[in-house]
Amino acid sequence: MSFFKKVRNTINLLKQVDMDQLAKINSKIDLTEAMQTLGKLDDRQLAGLMKMLKTKRRKGQHDLPPIDGDFYNLDLRLTEEQREIQLKVRNFMEDEIKPLVNEYWKKDQFPFEVIEKFSKLNIVGVPYEGYGCPNLPFLMEGIIAQEIARVDVSISTFFGVHSGLAMGSIYLCGSEEQKQEWLPKMQKMEKIGAFGLTEPDVGSGVAGGLETTCKFDGENWVLNGQKKWIGNATFSDVTVIWARDLDSNQVKGFLVRKENPGFETEKIRDKMALRIVQNAIITLTDCKVPESDRLQNANSFKDTANVLRMTRAGVAWQAVGCARGAYESALKYTKKREQFGRPIASFQLVQNHLVEMLSNLTSMQTLCFRLSELQDQDLLRDEHASLAKVYCSMRMRDVVSQAREVLGGNGILLEYDVARFVADAEAIYSYEGTKEINSLIVGRAITGYSAFVS
Repeated sequence: MSFFKKVRNTINLLKQVDMDQLAKINSKIDLTEAMQTLGKLDDRQLAGLMKMLKTKRRKGQHDLPPIDGDFYNLDLRLTEEQREIQLKVRNFMEDEIKPLVNEYWKKDQFPFEVIEKFSKLNIVGVPYEGYGCPNLPFLMEGIIAQEIARVDVSISTFFGVHSGLAMGSIYLCGSEEQKQEWLPKMQKMEKIGAFGLTEPDVGSGVAGGLETTCKFDGENWVLNGQKKWIGNATFSDVTVIWARDLDSNQVKGFLVRKENPGFETEKIRDKMALRIVQNAIITLTDCKVPESDRLQNANSFKDTANVLRMTRAGVAWQAVGCARGAYESALKYTKKREQFGRPIASFQLVQNHLVEMLSNLTSMQTLCFRLSELQDQDLLRDEHASLAKVYCSMRMRDVVSQAREVLGGNGILLEYDVARFVADAEAIYSYEGTKEINSLIVGRAITGYSAFVS
């Protein structure tokens, strides 16, 4: 552009500028800095900025409060370090996971590309001491489970199976040699774990007798049977398999490597929930496992139960995260969706739904916070974890149902996320002990009578 043309353009521009208005703006912001910043924006950013500036505020409209499902500010009870970890996980889930989950959910596939990114967060094996693990309070394990499930329950389940059930089994029941071999690599997510307890015909009744059997032949343990609904099993490097010893009738645990002969997996398809999680049916046919891969401190179902007790609190926190994600998605939608010339968030019936959702969510959060405190104080009992699982999974269902309600027809579209939370909530409701089984655990504790059928 020639010098004279630049001068003419400048003169024309100055004619259009309200100098008094420009002076007012200059008194509030540094115009030079503002111009430099604007010059760095690309076309898309500039267009977005102009759209925002041109949007006229309706008469009576005011600044709206931020969308935040932590109504009682429980995050204020976290230390500065803990809060930093929470926000690090939240930002990761928003930036790296949220943009891709709906697509992978539709395809029934797992985004393997996120594993390396996940490992850099250094949040695997949060409550364990040594082996490269963070050694943080159980409360942080719960907070992390909530933050992951707040964006996607499938990714939270993948993480919980690996970090909680699989690593937890080795941490609680493994020999020192087994811990040294597996935990550091699993903490870095160089090796991925799965947990094989549930069977095709044995779900809630695992304590009464597994159909998967093991027998020592003098050289190796020989495993036979099937496992079902085993998350991560289609690609895991090691799967913890629980089997009943034919000689002692006691439950034992084994570290079955993916290359073990006689170990086969078949992906479970056509699920309506947790579609990103790669669940499998495992078939063990004379699968030989050396004594060195038997969990040396797993000698009865009580040892299995210790692992489940430790991880069940995490499932309650998952329910909180699922409910929070649904509530915040619904609240965001109601502020943008308009009917009869105004946002539906201003309607009485919609606000009633939102308040009921928030009430359930807040009660779930405070219950789980106290549950994790009990766990950190080594006061956690089976009935504590079971009550949290029962209550949170029921209230989660209520929250996602009302989130679906306020979205109307759009509530069944993946685009708005709530549909995925509604579907995935059904899986949380069932796994880690059904409502009925966990209720009987609590009932036994408060009455002194066992209602389990032997």
